[in-house]
Amino acid sequence: MSMIAVQSFAAGNWIGPGADAASLHNAFSGALIGHAGGAALDVATMRQHAIATGGPALRAMTFHDRARMLKALAQYLNDRKESLYELSYLTGATRADSWIDIDGGIGTMFVFASKGRREMPDAHVYLDGEVEMLSRKGSFVGQHVCTPLQGVALHINAFNFPVWGMLEKLAPTLLAGVPAIVKPATATGYLTEAAFRMIIESGLLPDGAVQLISGGVGPLLDHLGAQDAVSFTGSADTALRLRGNVNLQRNSVRFAAEQDSLNASVLGPDVGIDDPEFDLFIKEVSTEVTAKAGQKCTAVRRILVPEVMKLAVIDALEARLAAVTLGDPRRDDVQMGALASAAQKADVLEKCAMFAGEARRVIGSDSPLLSGDGLADGAFVAPTIFDCGDPDAATHLHTQEAFGPVACLMGYRDLDHAAQLANRGGGALVTSVITNDGGVAHHLVAASASHHGRLYFNSRESMGESTGHGSPLPHMVHGGPGRAGGSEELGGIRAVKHYMQRTALQGPPSLLSAAGETWLAGSHTHEGPAHPFRRRFHDLQLGETLVTPPRLVSVDDIQAFADFTGDQFYAHTDAVAAAANPFFPGIVAHGYLLLSFAAGMFVEPAPGPVLANTGLNALSFQKPVTPGSKITVSLTVKRKTRRTDEYGEVRWHVDLRDQDGDNVATYELLTMVAI
Repeated sequence: MSMIAVQSFAAGNWIGPGADAASLHNAFSGALIGHAGGAALDVATMRQHAIATGGPALRAMTFHDRARMLKALAQYLNDRKESLYELSYLTGATRADSWIDIDGGIGTMFVFASKGRREMPDAHVYLDGEVEMLSRKGSFVGQHVCTPLQGVALHINAFNFPVWGMLEKLAPTLLAGVPAIVKPATATGYLTEAAFRMIIESGLLPDGAVQLISGGVGPLLDHLGAQDAVSFTGSADTALRLRGNVNLQRNSVRFAAEQDSLNASVLGPDVGIDDPEFDLFIKEVSTEVTAKAGQKCTAVRRILVPEVMKLAVIDALEARLAAVTLGDPRRDDVQMGALASAAQKADVLEKCAMFAGEARRVIGSDSPLLSGDGLADGAFVAPTIFDCGDPDAATHLHTQEAFGPVACLMGYRDLDHAAQLANRGGGALVTSVITNDGGVAHHLVAASASHHGRLYFNSRESMGESTGHGSPLPHMVHGGPGRAGGSEELGGIRAVKHYMQRTALQGPPSLLSAAGETWLAGSHTHEGPAHPFRRRFHDLQLGETLVTPPRLVSVDDIQAFADFTGDQFYAHTDAVAAAANPFFPGIVAHGYLLLSFAAGMFVEPAPGPVLANTGLNALSFQKPVTPGSKITVSLTVKRKTRRTDEYGEVRWHVDLRDQDGDNVATYELLTMVAI
């Protein structure tokens, strides 16, 4: 194959490797395959290009515009991913390993695109939480909002997931409306560059939205300001060095780190050898040791089992790992490829030598059998399991990570001891617990959740559908306290908020409604030119209100509703019992009767733009309604969200009041309305 020249993409221009470029090597053969980095990049101009060009273009789009952009980009990559798979073999990854990286990254982008459409408004401002009443009569209120940072996000990614690492950071960043500069690890950056080049060639992103640095970041950290953000994945030592940058500290630049993690897997004390959970445990641990050759930040590093189960676990792991074939990752018979580089192999072997002082190796070989030709200089390490006889006295096993196919078995006395050992990792991304006992789950959550970003439980109930110990999902938080970095990635819209500023707005409801692009109770209202259910999506205006004529609620209505529905609760049917209840003055109307009356009062029955009622949110009953009361309904356009080219969602604020003007019920009604 021809030599790979990994380029940077700076201020709209591709820039090739410089004189000091780093050499790149095939992970499974050791052969030279190309060069990367070494070019002198004008990082100040790159930052300014992002801020002056990319940022304004992204912020001009709504959240839904950006979500649609992400979906189109994910589809574009998905249609062209096969070439990425071919290139990925050079990193030492098997086809299955690359699926985690490539399809996992594209899938993450699809999820954020979907969540952006479902959970964020078709607007430029994100409302964070409910309105806070700051005055007695409601003329002065508070609302938290999130808006995009007006700087640039610097993404510094690790070598183990060159595609997923880029896309899982880009998706929430771009959805937030912030441009990004991507800096992949040099060793596998050629795969990142290939995926990045597709992104540029797609033409789907505005100019300046993304840039790429192949090689070192140079003095870029010294140019970042308070509107910028750094998201880092890598070693704890590198994170510490980056956090120490004086400029980052002086400007309080946001810094998120996902770093070293001594994750554990716990076999519950309820599990016996013949239980399905035992086989599940062995399968999950073996997978975590061998997938990506153990080069996963979520991989199992410490295997915690009851003392009496140690020998059985060793035997089962030995049998399963013996069936794993190492070698050329392109071969169909190979289940585990090489580490990403010779340097990575050397580091793992150094850690294994360190562990040998605290544990004995029970599984593994210095000279594993390899399937394929020309592999003598490849970065191969056999799956390796250590057995620690005294985990309480161990030090290195709880503080050092061998970032490869290496784990250590430790026996525990009881659940408190298991939690103590798991927590000695100093903060982890994930610990898994294989158990069929709810008490075990409850105990370990109370004892160990504080030390973990994720606790993953699995049993016979979920084993058929669970995603695995080592799978960070875009829906759930990925991060952890302490050693794991103390930050969070993913987690749905939580990740988007990292690239936004949360601001507390205070003022009259009408001004906050205009600022937040959502009508708030107490804001100005106006009557439309026709019944709102006769008006199409684009014609409806925020604050447009229908006020119905009053309707009498009679005792016959209440009794008829009770008879028809079967809801004969005494407060609606027994005057003496109802009067004895401190909440009611006597017989009162059913809450759902009032909702039914309200619908009948504001609905326009003839066919029209309103297509469907899809939900009801935040229902609350404020005051009992007694027979003889008259209720009036106000229906107000609260928020509009376009869903397709044919229809959009309209959220209505519904307010029911009695003849005294007192609020008796409030809720949010969701309808789909034709464009």
